[in-house]
Parts: sequence; C-alpha cells; structure tokens
Amino acid sequence: FNEERRGKNLMYLNAFFCFRIYEEGKQSIPEHPYLFETDVEIWLVGGSCKSPIERFWNGNNTIYVLQKARHNEESDSLEESKPDDAIYASELLPKESSGPVALSVRRAKQLISLYTMAQNPNMTHLNISELVVLPPLWIRCDGSDPEHTCWLGAEPLKAGNRITGINFYMVTCDGPTADKTCFASLEELKTAHKMNHHSSVVMTKGFAQYELIRAPAIEDTIVESESNIYVDITWNTVDKILETPPLISAATLNITLESGDPRSPVYQLYRELQFLLALVEGLKTGVTEWPEPLESESAVELVQEFLTDLKKKLDGYCVSGNSKETEKIKCDTAAVDSSIKSIFSERGDLDFAEQLWCKMRSKCVSSYQELVECFTLIIKSLEHGEIQPWIHQGSSSLLSKLIQQSYHGKIEAVSLSGITPIQMLLEIGLDKMKKDYVSFFIVKDRSCLLFQDYFISTSVDLQEQVHRVQKLHHMLEIMVSCTVLLQFKHENLFPLTQICMKYYKENPLNEKHVFQLPIRPALVKKFYQNDHPEIWKVEISSGHGQKEVKTTWQVSTDPPVEHMTSNSTGLFSDSTVNGSSEETMYFITMVKCSQVHFT
Repeated sequence: FNEERRGKNLMYLNAFFCFRIYEEGKQSIPEHPYLFETDVEIWLVGGSCKSPIERFWNGNNTIYVLQKARHNEESDSLEESKPDDAIYASELLPKESSGPVALSVRRAKQLISLYTMAQNPNMTHLNISELVVLPPLWIRCDGSDPEHTCWLGAEPLKAGNRITGINFYMVTCDGPTADKTCFASLEELKTAHKMNHHSSVVMTKGFAQYELIRAPAIEDTIVESESNIYVDITWNTVDKILETPPLISAATLNITLESGDPRSPVYQLYRELQFLLALVEGLKTGVTEWPEPLESESAVELVQEFLTDLKKKLDGYCVSGNSKETEKIKCDTAAVDSSIKSIFSERGDLDFAEQLWCKMRSKCVSSYQELVECFTLIIKSLEHGEIQPWIHQGSSSLLSKLIQQSYHGKIEAVSLSGITPIQMLLEIGLDKMKKDYVSFFIVKDRSCLLFQDYFISTSVDLQEQVHRVQKLHHMLEIMVSCTVLLQFKHENLFPLTQICMKYYKENPLNEKHVFQLPIRPALVKKFYQNDHPEIWKVEISSGHGQKEVKTTWQVSTDPPVEHMTSNSTGLFSDSTVNGSSEETMYFITMVKCSQVHFT
C-alpha cells in the first residue's frame, strides 16, 4: 500500500509540476503559489523576482520554492468545493500573511526524494510517459534537525536534454554569536571538503560585503531611510577566515538612494521639484495644493517690485543688452549648502522667466487668485512695452512666447482662466529646472549626456516631462552623495552617470533600484579597512564542469534566511560602527553540496 501510494504521489508530483506550474511558467511567472497535498505550497520564482536563495546559490534559472502552506478557517470548504488538488495556495492564506513558513526537515527530505525519482530516467517501472527536465527545487526547512538545516535544494545535471544526475544542497545556520573561537578554520574546511568529495586539490574564492554609507533615521521620525552604499568584493585564493580582501580583488559599488532627505545638500532642489509635482497634480485633478505663505510680503507684491526694478533697468535687460549684466537672483530653491557649492552651484545666467519662478516659488504663491494677479501684472507690463526682458533661446513656455512677441510690439491675448495660469507657472519652472540639471551633468560632471534629448524633450506631455526631471534629480542625488561622501572624481562619476542614464531611459523612476558600478577596491578601502564586513564568505571547490562541487562557509550580520528566527534577544544588536571596539554579532552559515549520477 505504501509503495503504491508513493508511486501515485510521484506520478502526481511529476504531472503537477510539468503541466500545472512548469508549462504555466513558460508564459509568465504565476503570481500565486500552488497547493500540493494540502500542506505544501509551491512558488515558481524567476525573471525579475528576487531569489530567496541568492546568497547560497548563484544559478540564474527559474526555480521552485516549496514551503509550508498556511490555512485559514475556510480551507476545508474550499478543498471540498474543488476536486482538483492543485488549487492556488493563496486561497488558503489568511488575509494578512506574516511571511514564509518552513517545512520540517523530515518532510523536506521526502519531497526531495520524490523530485529526484521524478527526474531519474532509470525509474522506468513508474511508467512516466515523458521525462521533463524540471527547474531546480529549493525547500524551506525549520532547522529542527541537529544541524539546523534551513534549506534543502536539488538541481538536475543534464547533457543536452538528457538528465545525467542531481546536485543536492544542504544549507545550515547557527548564531548569532560574537565568539570567533567557534568559527571553523580555513584548513578545517578544506580538509572536510577533500574527505567528503575524495579530492586532492581544491580552489578557494573569497567574498566580502562592506557597508560604506547608511543614512540614519531622520530626527523626530520612526521611518528608516533605505539609502545606503555598500561594496561587494570578490577575490581568488583565500588565506584565512575573515581576511581583508586584497587590493587586486574585483569590486562592485552598490548604491540605493532615496531623495528627500532634509540633510541632503540638494534638498532645496528637491523641494522645488515637489512644487512642480504639485502643479502637475493640480492640472490632472483640478485641485492644486497651495503651500502656506512663508513671509508677510505676498507674491503679488514681490512680482510688482521685480517689474518696477526691471523698468528702472530697462537698458540692462533689453534683448540687445549684455547678458553678463543680468542680475543674479538668490532664492531658497537655488541655494545650496556651502559644502557643495563647488559641485552644484546656482547658475548665473537665469533669464527673466527663471528669476520670476524663483521669486514666486521662494515667496510661495499661496492661491490660484494670487497666481492670476501675478501673471496679469506681467502681461500688462509686456503689452505696454514697460519691460523687454531677456530670455534664453529655445525656451518653449507660453510666457517666453509672449515675451518674444513683445519684442515686436504686439502680443496675443491670453485668457488667465481655468488651468492656463497653473500651466504657465509649471512651464517656466520646468524650463528652469531642466537647465539646472543639464548644467550640472554637462558642466560639472562633464558628461556627454548620451540620452540628453530624452530627459529634456518637449515632445511629450508636461506630466511626463516632470517625471523625467524627477529621474534627473535622483541621478543628481546619487552623484552628489558619491562626490561628498566618497570623494569621487570625474573618472568615477562619468561611468556612474552613464549607468544611471541608461537605466532611466528604459525604466520608470525607482528609488529602490540598486545601481552598480565596477570599481577598484583602493578607491573605497579607507572606508572599510578598519571595519567589519556585513557578509564574509569563502567558497571551496573541486572538480570541473558538471562534476564541480562546492562547500561554502559564510558569516553575516543579518539573518541569512527570512523564515527562521533566533531565540536570542540580542539578534538585532548594533554591529561595530566605524571600527569601534564593540563586538559584531555574526550568523554562521554552511552550504554543502553532493552529487548523484544516474548514468
């Protein structure tokens, strides 16, 4: 009876994988897990999805992830209503999921056995009609065995379309601990690998990850910033556990940065951008969120003073005048922290429309009516020839067109009603900010802006133009952070700029994206040489091709798996900061590999 049931389960598993998940996954990765035998849910993970086993397995295939199914009170009725066992497991989950749940190690080993038999071409007595090479299988385990196993994995070995064997993986975890005397020595690890795999020669490869910059939580908030900069370093030939990577290593800088930190040197530019976004939203919804006025003097009074000054200095602002005599207007939106003036300073060539934007933005136009009054004053001054302001060539805003018309003594009538005033303000702000960012990337960063046309194009609607300016601002924040915090020079900023531009030409704004830049370790060594790594691991390997086997030993400051918790109250205690004498708490992880060959 047991043998018959096992054969039935095996055939079901094979059919279930092949025709329900595998085939569906060829078209697109399913958004929901499948249920198997009431206690196991099966996820197909691939594509852009983050792999839960990326720390332990470097394959880039689609994989199956198996974990314990969580049932709600309606699970019985759902099972009765569906004769097909392969229902979506999401229908059995509670409304609020607390994260993945692991299976017992015993149950995981049973599932690994079924998977292995389903892939074994020698199991002809099971009458499997067509053997399909399935994706690798990984199972979350609860660590209930003496080794504290947290993952079991199986990966088919194949020659063409023929399955020749299976790679088995076992991931174990202990900790956290600050006691480095319990760490294995490199020689012990190499000796154990040689004995397990009957090899006489082994190779070693090291990996270390250091956190260079992490933005602390903003004062008076409980929100942790997700901004951080860390470096991944790999090298061949490891000499001892926790060794500092040699300078000949390969290194990759990983940058994740959120805009809007009040401590950022370009925070005022961020605020300026937020005002643009509020205007765009007003155009879309018909409701504009006007800021509270910051000063007693109204925007209308300020614009009137500005126009009066222009009338007095008409010669200096005439279209034929010398642009070098243009008055430089300082405002909070163009002001930058003194520590970064050499990196991002205000432009000295602000034209009339840009100066107007700075004044109206800095003094906060606080209502629609106030905005109408401001533009009414300006248009009347243009109609009467009282001012002939200078504007940049190529400006596309409605106000710029009116100014150009005023040079010839006549301007078209504009009805300052509906969305027109808001659109006029948005246009001059958009023009000004585009020039600000382009000025930085061309003049300061000396970037050739391969995709410049994309970021400053006027062929798309205003909302899309503002979104592209958002991308420019995010890139600016990244460049400024690397310049100020890591002291990067042009030769490092230039390739990073190109990486960011390429990404943002093809993708929407994503401040959680990790931008990666290959660098020399010497460039950032001073930031990590006296610090402890967040992750350090050594990979010991032997054999070649499909017969290659690896043993990995790793320590990490964070729990290596999301489905296991520690009973230690010091789990999230602070790690060593800036080389202080506090001991770092590490989790210890081992990944062992073994092989079974079918032919």
